[in-house]
Amino acid sequence: MTFRALTAALALTVIAAAPAAAQSDAQQDRDRAAAYLEETRAKFLKSIEGVSDAQWTFKPTPTAWSIAEVAEHIAISESTILGMIQEKMLPLPAPKAGETMPDDKVIAALVDRTSKFQAPEMLKPVNKWATKDTLVKDFNAARDKTIEFVKTTKEDLRAHAAPHPALKTLDTHQWVLLIGGHSARHTLQIDEVKTAAGYPKN
Repeated sequence: MTFRALTAALALTVIAAAPAAAQSDAQQDRDRAAAYLEETRAKFLKSIEGVSDAQWTFKPTPTAWSIAEVAEHIAISESTILGMIQEKMLPLPAPKAGETMPDDKVIAALVDRTSKFQAPEMLKPVNKWATKDTLVKDFNAARDKTIEFVKTTKEDLRAHAAPHPALKTLDTHQWVLLIGGHSARHTLQIDEVKTAAGYPKN
């Protein structure tokens, strides 16, 4: 093989490998996101398993949320944030170089309960679900839909970004991770309610 033919062959190899590598990275993103969504789902459901009616509605203070209100906030946020990603964020352009933080730092910031945030009005609990069972059913359906979106979307989720009020710019893959991180954050809040003074024994 001549030198020219060899360099041409190498060039073709590089061109062919680049999309394959990008596809592999995208698939790893999808797999990790789906696994994180399943992990955080399981922990949330475990946190409310066996909670009695008295424990469900107990409020540590007059202004604090009960477990029922925290769970409702998680359930409302699930479908609301996914809808925002699909309808409002995917048309947006990609983040600039260096504009987003690493995924692990996004998740770490989300679950850091030392920093408190005020929930927007549309995500505040309003007693939407009459029972815990109906809330769990609707939450599971919404989480299934989120995972299905992650696994099947044709969009490059790294190629779109939107601002977050506390975390600045997140790409849409990170917004998906935020859904899981958000439920993880508030699962920790449920654990805090259980340790509050006066929490019912049963």
